[in-house]
Amino acid sequence: MSRVAIVAALEREVRPLVKEWRVNEKASDGRRFRFFEKDNSVVVCGGIGAEAARRAAESVIAIYAPKMIYSAGFAGALDPALKVGDVVLPRRVVNAGDGSSVNLDQGEGVLVSFGSVASREQKAKLRDSFGAQAVDMEGAAVARAAAARGIGFAVVKVISDEFDFSFPSMERFVDSEGRFLQGRFACFTALRPWLWPQVARLARNSNCASLALCRCLRTMIDAISVSSDVRTGENSIAHE
Repeated sequence: MSRVAIVAALEREVRPLVKEWRVNEKASDGRRFRFFEKDNSVVVCGGIGAEAARRAAESVIAIYAPKMIYSAGFAGALDPALKVGDVVLPRRVVNAGDGSSVNLDQGEGVLVSFGSVASREQKAKLRDSFGAQAVDMEGAAVARAAAARGIGFAVVKVISDEFDFSFPSMERFVDSEGRFLQGRFACFTALRPWLWPQVARLARNSNCASLALCRCLRTMIDAISVSSDVRTGENSIAHE
């Protein structure tokens, strides 16, 4: 049993956190997942999109029975004031597809989960429609999986692309399992030199966002670990 499970889309989002963690591959519902384990925490990177996030969340719940599950990873800014590396801890998560939402115990503002990488025009519409400050693709799906099993849920997102950043549609580079097709993306951009400055900016943004996200997650995990140790000590004293 793990106290905390973290569901991310891609390993590059959480690599600074899990690079020295134990890796354990396990099967669930006919699929194999790579779980990163340390003490009472586990991280799984299920892939891009709602369906991939749902599968990963259900698998980590079934195998590790966590008390709390977090949706963590990159998000796009809907608020122009948000910059790359800013951490977002929303109080409310909205599913743009059906309008359903979940209110969290802590946090501030609104995260909206959208079915694709949002363009600047789509970002403006999502901001105006839902009063949201940031957009992702997976948060609402993880929330639904947690709610179905009565597990605590929270969100830790980091801005990887600002409001004015745009890039050609990324859906062509994601397969049916939510995996990012790095080779296809490299070939696409190699033949389009006018995209190279944006690709370089995207890489810098991703590195900055990953470091900021992992610092926040590491602090969060350490705080939970200390809290758990304190309670364990109190229980031991009570039984003496």
